[in-house]
Parts: sequence; structure tokens; C-alpha cells
Amino acid sequence: MVIEFETVTRDIAALIEEWESKLSGLSNEVITNHTNNQNRTIKQILGHLIDSASNNIHRYVHLQYRESPMEFPNYASEGNNDRWIAIQQYQSEDWEKMIKLWKYINYHLIHVVRYINPEKLDHTWIAGQGRNISLQEMVFDYLRHLNLHLSEISELMAVE
Repeated sequence: MVIEFETVTRDIAALIEEWESKLSGLSNEVITNHTNNQNRTIKQILGHLIDSASNNIHRYVHLQYRESPMEFPNYASEGNNDRWIAIQQYQSEDWEKMIKLWKYINYHLIHVVRYINPEKLDHTWIAGQGRNISLQEMVFDYLRHLNLHLSEISELMAVE
């Protein structure tokens, strides 16, 4: 494993352990009615985090065998992540199944990160016009993104 990623994978695993029970304990009203500044409910935020893990796994894999810089769809640009949330109907998905999917897709992401080829860390993804992101940057940014959205969920849990 790339030594710099040990902290990232350990922190993701710790967040999974911390948040699984927090999420399981939430009422249906809290997960479906409280919204953030993007008008997303907790269920929709968790759905977005599932999508984020899935898309990042695909990027991590593609960046290790495709030519760099790599073109790959950016599901988060131009409101596409909201389309993903709507099309997949996360608001009506079974909550306990979503929690398990979020948990296990993140464990798989950790597994993939542990086996990233260090020789490919500088391979880049074209994230937008004039914006290339290296595989190494992408791995570190995933943890930041995960923490950002878990903080949003935490704020929504506190809303009365």
C-alpha cells in the first residue's frame, strides 16, 4: 500500500464504524424531511455518498490502466449529481439497505486504495476544462468529501 494512504483508509474505516449506528438510529421523519442548503434530505445525501464512492472506485481503476490524462464522465458537474439522486430514487429507497450499501461500498473503496499501483499516482483525470486531478489527489480528496457530507448530515440530525 502507498504509505500516505494508510491514514486515509484508516480514517474512512473509522467514519464507517462511527456513522453506521448513528445513521441506523435516525427516524424516518429526520431522514426524509430535513434538508440542507442544496435541498437534499439525509437519505439523498447518503445516496450521493454512495454514488461518490462508486464513481471514485471507477476512476481509481481506470486511472491505473488507461492513458493519462484520462477522459471520464464527471457525474458531479452541471447538476448531474442531483440527476443521479433523482433517477435512482434514493428518497424512496429502504434506509437500512442504503446504510449497508454505503458501508460496504466504502470498505471496497478502501480495498481498492490499498492496492493502487504507486507508479500510477501521477496519472490524471480531466475533471473539467483546465482542471486535471491526479490519482493521488483524488484519493486524498475523497476523505475530505466524505467528511463534508457527513457534517451536513450531522447538522440535519440536530434540526428540531
